[in-house]
This record gives sequence, C-alpha cells and structure tokens, in this order.
Amino acid sequence: MTKKLIVIGNGMAPGRMLEKLVEADASAYDITIFNAEPRVNYNRLMLSPVLSGEKTYRDIITHDDAWYASHGITLQKGEKITSVDRDAKTVTSAGGITASYDKLVIATGSSPFIIPVEGHELEGVLVYRDLDDVDAMLSAAKSGGRAVVIGGGLLGLEAAAGLKEQGMDVTVLHLMPTLMERQLDEASGHLLEKAFKDRGVDVLTKANTKRILGSSGRVTGVELEDGVIIDAAIVVMAVGIRPSTQLAKAAGLDVKRGIVVADDMRTSDPDIFALGECVEHNGHCYGLVAPLYDMATVISQNLLDGSALYEGSVTATKLKVTGIDLYSAGDFAQGEGREEIVLRDATAGVYKRLVLQENRIVGAVLYGETSDGPWFFDLLKKGKDVSEMRDTLIFGQAFQGGTPLDPSAAVAALPDDAEICGCNGICKSTITSAITSKGLTTLEEVRTHTKASASCGSCTGLVEQLMAATLGAAYSPAAITPVCGCTDLGHDEVRRLILAKELKSIPQVMQELEWKTSCGCAKCRPALNYYLVCDWPEEYADDYQSRYINERVHANIQKDGTYSVVPRMWGGMTSSAELRAIADVVDKYDIPSVKCTGGQRIDMLGVKKEDLPLIWEDLGKVGFVSGHAYAKGLRTVKTCVGTDWCRFGTQDSTGFGIRLEKFMWGSWTPAKLKLAVSGCPRNCSEATCKDIGIICVDSGFEIHFGGAAGLEIQGTQVLGTLPTEDETLEHVVALTQMYREQGRYLERIYKWADRIGYEEIRRQIMEDADKRKHYFDRFVASQKVAQVDPWSERVSGKDKHEFNPMKTLEMEAAE
Repeated sequence: MTKKLIVIGNGMAPGRMLEKLVEADASAYDITIFNAEPRVNYNRLMLSPVLSGEKTYRDIITHDDAWYASHGITLQKGEKITSVDRDAKTVTSAGGITASYDKLVIATGSSPFIIPVEGHELEGVLVYRDLDDVDAMLSAAKSGGRAVVIGGGLLGLEAAAGLKEQGMDVTVLHLMPTLMERQLDEASGHLLEKAFKDRGVDVLTKANTKRILGSSGRVTGVELEDGVIIDAAIVVMAVGIRPSTQLAKAAGLDVKRGIVVADDMRTSDPDIFALGECVEHNGHCYGLVAPLYDMATVISQNLLDGSALYEGSVTATKLKVTGIDLYSAGDFAQGEGREEIVLRDATAGVYKRLVLQENRIVGAVLYGETSDGPWFFDLLKKGKDVSEMRDTLIFGQAFQGGTPLDPSAAVAALPDDAEICGCNGICKSTITSAITSKGLTTLEEVRTHTKASASCGSCTGLVEQLMAATLGAAYSPAAITPVCGCTDLGHDEVRRLILAKELKSIPQVMQELEWKTSCGCAKCRPALNYYLVCDWPEEYADDYQSRYINERVHANIQKDGTYSVVPRMWGGMTSSAELRAIADVVDKYDIPSVKCTGGQRIDMLGVKKEDLPLIWEDLGKVGFVSGHAYAKGLRTVKTCVGTDWCRFGTQDSTGFGIRLEKFMWGSWTPAKLKLAVSGCPRNCSEATCKDIGIICVDSGFEIHFGGAAGLEIQGTQVLGTLPTEDETLEHVVALTQMYREQGRYLERIYKWADRIGYEEIRRQIMEDADKRKHYFDRFVASQKVAQVDPWSERVSGKDKHEFNPMKTLEMEAAE
C-alpha cells in the first residue's frame, strides 16, 4: 500500500522538495499539500517585480494546477492546518478536513514582525510577506499619496522601490545608521542610500518610530521619537520575520526560536520533518532561499529512506531592484587577524570589498558591478587559500592566472557545483547538462528547461556566458540582440518595460528607456508602434507615420509605384454581386491585371495611387472591406467546402472559417498571420503549413500551429483536439493573443513557437484554463477598437492621416 505524505505549507522550499521527490520516485507516496493561501505555489522572491509592475502573479507561478495534477498530488488551497495529532498521525484543517499521514513535513514559513507601537492596528498599516500583501499595496497605491516604509532591510527597500514605481511618494525609515546593515558595510550602505535618494525615495536613518497616527480608524502619518511627523496614506512594516512555530509547539514538538531539527531534518518526532523559515538548525534560522533549497534536497532523499545530512549554509544576498546591482556574502565585519581588499570607482559607482582571514575569503560586498559574486562566494564556501592571487583577487576571476580570461572562459572555470541562479538554486552543472543533453541554444530554452535566470534576471549575464562557453560557435544570442542601433535593449526587455512603466507613447518609450537617437529609426519605430498597439489597445493612438508604406496607404505598393487592392472574401466565399463589383471597378479604373491569390481572394494589380479611395468607395457599396493583404495582422482564413458539398467532409469547415475570420479580422500581430480550416484529414485547404490550421475530424477539431511555406518550409505541430466550434475558437484566439503578447515584431508564429517551446504553449493554452481565458478576454477587448475597416474610414474622412506615403527612403527600403 502506498504511504501517505502530507505537506503543511506550499512555499518555495516544499515546492523544491516535491520536485526532487517526484523526480526520484513519483510513486513512493500519495501526496497531499495543505496551503493556507488560496493559490498554487509561486516564487516569493519575485514579489518585488510584481509590486513594481515588472511582472504579474502569473509570471511568478512555480507550479500551476496542471503540474500537481500531472504528478497525482492533491493540493488543498485555502486550507490552513489548525492541529496535528501525532498519536493518530492526522492533521485537521480550519475547513474541517482531516487527513492521515505516514510522514509529515511542516513548512509553515515565517510571519512578519509587527512593531507594537501605538496605531499599528490602524487600517492602512500593511506588511510585506506574500501576494495578498502585494495586492493590498497595489490597491492602496492607486489612490496615490505617501507611503512610509519602516525598515531599511532587504524587504523594506524592495517594497519602497516597488511603491515608487507605482507612483507613490515614498519615505524609508531605518533605525540603524546605514541601510541593510546586516548585509552591507558602511560604504556600500551609503552608496545604496544615495541610489534610492537619486530615485526620489526619501531615506531617514537613525529614525525611531514613536507611534502611527490615524483618523477615523485609518492611518494618516507617522511620528518619530524626535517629534518629526510624516504624512502617510499607507505604512508598510518590513522590520523582520519570526518563524511560524505555533502549530509545531501545540503538537508537542521541540521548539526554540524555530522548530528544532537534526541534521537529517527530522524534528523530535521521527515521522515529522520541518522545512524552511520555520526551522532552527544548530541554533540558526534561515530566511534566504539557498539554505531552504539545501534542506529540501535532504528531506526529499530521506523520505526515500536515504541518509542525507544538512550541514548548515553560508548565504549570499542580492537586492532585487531594477538598476541596482548589489551582492553580499559571509561575514564582512572588522576583527582581529582580518585584512581587507577594497576597490572604489566613484565615477562608475562601483565598490568592492573582500574580507580575508588566514588568506581565505570570509566576506564579500559588491556594489555596482557584481558579476564576480558567484566566484567569490564559491571561494568563500570552500575556504580556498587565495594567497597566490592576492594581488589581483579584487579584479575578479577574469584576471587570475596571468592572462586575462574572457567572460565565458571565466565562468567556464567555475566548479560544477557553483551556484549560478540564486533565486532558483541552480548550479552550473544543471545548466550545462541541460544544454548538452537537450540541445539548447537560446537563453529562453535554458530558462524553460532549468529556470536559471527566469526569476529576478540578475544572473542572466552569467547564464549567457556559460552558454557561450558550453556551445562555442553554436550559441545563438538572438534573445539579447538589440531592437536596433538606437538602443541596447532587446525586444523582450522593451516589451516588459512598456508594461512595467506603463509607457503609452513612442516618445515616452524613447525617453524612459534612454533611446540613443531623438526619434528612432525605420526599424524600431514600427516595432514600438506594434508593441504599444498590442499592450494598450484602448489607450494608445496608432502612429501611422511609424508604419511601413503598405500599412500607411492600406494597399501593397508594386515595383512600378502602383498599388495592389485585395478585398476581403470571408473564408474564400464570394457572390455574383461581389464579382460584378470587382469587374466594374477593373473596367472603370482601367486596372491592368486581376489575379486569384493563394488565400482564395482576388487581387487587382496596377492601381494608381489617386484611384485608391475611389475604388474603395465603389467596392464598399457591396460590403467589401479591406483584405489586409498588406498587414502585419490576420490575412486570410482559407477553407474547403466541408460538409456543405464534399462527400468526405466531417464538419462545416467553410462556416467555421468564416466565423473565425469575422471574429479575428483587424487584429494586428507581430507578423502576417494566415489560418486555414480543412473539412477532413485530406486537408484540401493546406491547414498543416499555415500559422494556425484546423483539421476537422469525426470527433471535432484538431488544432495545428507553427507551419511555414515561404522562405522556410515547416509543417505544423498539433496543439490539441476539441469537440466543439466554440471551444476551438476560444483556443485559437487565446493562442493568437499569446503570440501577440510574446512575439517579437516581424517574428512569424513558427519562429516564436520554436523560441518559446511548443510544450510550453500547449501547457498554457490547453491545460491552464485561467490563462487561456485571460488571453481570450484580452483579444476580445482589443477587437473593440481594432475591428475598423481602414478603407471606409479613409473614404468617410474619419481617418485624418495624410494619405501620401512618408517621403522617407529608409522606411521604404526597410519594407
């Protein structure tokens, strides 16, 4: 009979433990998790980017519902365990659920410390510990005003930076003389304080809070011991944490400051393990993720009758605030027998300090330039004698051994167990083995398969250097290629910052992201215009001067300067009235060529520029709208006759194709988008080489995506099969929106899918119902403003854009 494992708590540490456990033996236990929060596991280290707006909750999910289901794990959300009966070996939740266990893991984490000053219970006094706290701060920030953050440690400064990004005025109050005094020395603390002040955050050190002021039950300000009063709309307490031990204490386990565990991570009850911030091991309680991951690995092995031991941890700290590089490790206090090496570069804002004892690094503080942090940390953990490199040690790994190493060679020289990604506890060998065994060549692939650099991103440079060292010439750095020469930022970073900083115009983007040119170029302006249209469809005013010539004049320019006009024929269907209107236009305006296109439409070529509005007006009289044959958007939905006429048809492919096209036309996408619906597996409409294709089968609709039949030839991959038109439409639209939001400008859907990973796309669209609905709703909302026929707008005069093409040779050359 399968043994039962119950886990109390669903934070990062138990999440890592379960990963290790199911990887080693997925059938060893029947696993149930009780989580007090009403949600899945997420990366708490990334709450700071969520607060600042750089990420969303969905971006920081570690294990979604599908992960638990695929591993047969029962997750009880919003069920706080209130008691443990060790004799009966059961746990009981606040909701009345009682479950039995053979082995129990208590991972109750920690609770934020609340300063018991007068007014601490007022509405608007918040803490910063979990997603609910972040949501409360985001809600408060909408009303503006001043936020007072009590505590200048790691969490307090991250909260201050996030609230500042949300538009609040912010004051940080810190009791000690310098910020982050536990992790930084006086000099680096001074640099950090200056960096926050430069961002417009007020910082008061040696500031002791006397009481919190309020009116009608709500906070209005903070009074300090020296009598200074600071107005406040909210007060955030971030002054430390305490292990959450109440449950363990009530169960009769040995508890001191934390739940006491032995080296094998067992509590005083051999069938109960404790894990994470609630733990006390050899007198130490840990609040950083690396030790918790070490504990998780030990427990996962010992749950499978192993004999692993946890020997304590040396920790390193990073501040997760965009634009501030800070790294701290070990003990950097002055003391007898210690010496220090210091490097200062005031112009560059760089400060480095190493503390040595008996020719070994015991502490390191890096500010402004932190790439050598993991190397110094590795030397510290291993107690390596550094006497032979003493003279050049402060300059980093690249300057050791006589000949300076390039960055990729330096990271290649790190030992296999050197930690590269602190947020996710990923060491060098994990990354290199994934690269070689799975054939990974891009940063996104490495992130998908290992999670390295997928969180705060501060280790991205190290991961890229490691990829370069591992792959050599095969390394593809496309992920970090700048948008153009006007910026050093890549497409993904630009898109992320547009959302994070709520940038809603091209001048705003260029100013905030420090463009090198005053108004951009023919490469970046169309890309920025698309990203703004996609991200802020109801707020951003489409800038036609930043579109290519075809999109500006709503027709395809030909080599002789004339234009091509293609009216939309829904699903390739037409009528005698429409054909007659086309024939009349061809005769009336002396159009020299008429051709059937591969997308089942009719193309009129050789149209004079001055005739375009008149032709559009005549075609509009019978209901024609623009076919968007010129667009970075939905072009066509090709269909076969399906069940209407074909004896092999299994579904109404024509009707469904028309429905899709009418639902989706007008939507801008990173590159052109072509769809097809085939009525049976004979595939007469060639759905398996389109961007998105649908094959009608007896049981419903098989969705394909990622095809190409142009410069590159590539067949589609199957997304999934669905029984109804409604479900299929929702999935196709959600897939399109996912591509719209993640694709780089001019990147076809197959290239995007290759980069993101087909399995990841399937997971989000087919398995995650909430995320799919999010994409679908976003698409529907954008269509309210996008689904406007540009031909009729131009004819009616509603479109006020200048008709003549921009006289910019660079733009036309780029087209």
